[in-house]
Amino acid sequence: MYFLYNILINLYGSILKMASLFNAKAKLLVDGRSNVFKEISEKINKDDKPIWFHAASLGEFEQGRPLIEELKEKHPEKKILLTFYSPSGYEVMKNYDVANWVLYLPLDSAKNAKQFVEIVNPQIAIFIKYEFWPNIINALFKAKINTIVVSAIFREDQVFFKKYGGWMRESLRKFSHLFVQDQNSVKLLNSIGITEVQKSGDTRFDRVLDILKKDDSLDFVEKFKSNKKFLVAGSTWPKDDSILLEYINNVTDNTKVIIAPHNISEVYNHKLISKISNKTILYSEIEGKDLEKYDVLILDTIGLLTKVYKYADIAYVGGGFGKEGIHNILEPAVFSIPVITGPIYGKFKEAVEMKGDNGLLIINNKEDFVKVLEQFHLGKLNKTGINAFNYIKANAGAQDHILNYISQIIKAI
Repeated sequence: MYFLYNILINLYGSILKMASLFNAKAKLLVDGRSNVFKEISEKINKDDKPIWFHAASLGEFEQGRPLIEELKEKHPEKKILLTFYSPSGYEVMKNYDVANWVLYLPLDSAKNAKQFVEIVNPQIAIFIKYEFWPNIINALFKAKINTIVVSAIFREDQVFFKKYGGWMRESLRKFSHLFVQDQNSVKLLNSIGITEVQKSGDTRFDRVLDILKKDDSLDFVEKFKSNKKFLVAGSTWPKDDSILLEYINNVTDNTKVIIAPHNISEVYNHKLISKISNKTILYSEIEGKDLEKYDVLILDTIGLLTKVYKYADIAYVGGGFGKEGIHNILEPAVFSIPVITGPIYGKFKEAVEMKGDNGLLIINNKEDFVKVLEQFHLGKLNKTGINAFNYIKANAGAQDHILNYISQIIKAI
């Protein structure tokens, strides 16, 4: 299987290059990776021995962000390398100033992995939640570099626990330590002979609590909201938007709405506007406009949603009506507001648990959404928001466990 993986990963690289000719995301990925080895050779010295964090995309980065920033504060002398697999992470965070270098992760071929690890020569490698690249992990293991994964979560249906998954189990065994979110993950790993594992929880809880400490004021939101009831719909997909539009176009309670679509392309957003009967404006067009006069604002940009949630009276989080699954429900929930999402949430531990604590509202259709909003306007959902915040607070603390472990490694080397 490992031999087949190496064939497929190289084939994938070739297909990606062809796709880059007509797909913008693939082009970003190919172009971004094309100069990785030149960049690290020019910028990173073997004696730097950075702490290397890898995140698949923006969501995983946000999960690991508290670790990166706290580690830098505790060990300012340490240099930090941050890599991404996805353009959606790299393009947003390429100027992240806590890291000394932000790069794409090279394609996981055996040759690339060996070269990357030799040049970077990290003191510690830290993978955030997912992305178990066999060749990279093998190269780190051979170089005797401490390699850990944080905030990971494992399920019985994953390849590691199948009869044919031996080659991937070997990759897991090469980690120095695995920090996982729940006890079930500990049991699953123990069942395949992996004992260097510890339940520490999910660093996202620490991350969202940090948001409360920051001054994330946004003048345009304050002007737009203008003391009216305010619904924020984040990371929405077409099925989410259809439910929102049905409500917006029939609303009679003078509620203001901000929609932050997952797809922020100009074509998609103008199509969305064409379906809204109320007065609507794009974020990119707000300059010089009297925002109080608008009912709906579409956030056609990245990086502001978390700050916008701060002003919401109620939030809707997209993804719960499609195979992609729900997006981050913790970001709005930390502000003690009611949070609504769709019915496909079972693979998300925090959603299952928050719903169990009566801190998450699940809808199945447009009618459910209207009923929830009616309850909200009657003041019957305040307890839901409080329950959500209490759930977050009760599950914080993973960051300290992991940082203590990392600090011990730094001191021992």
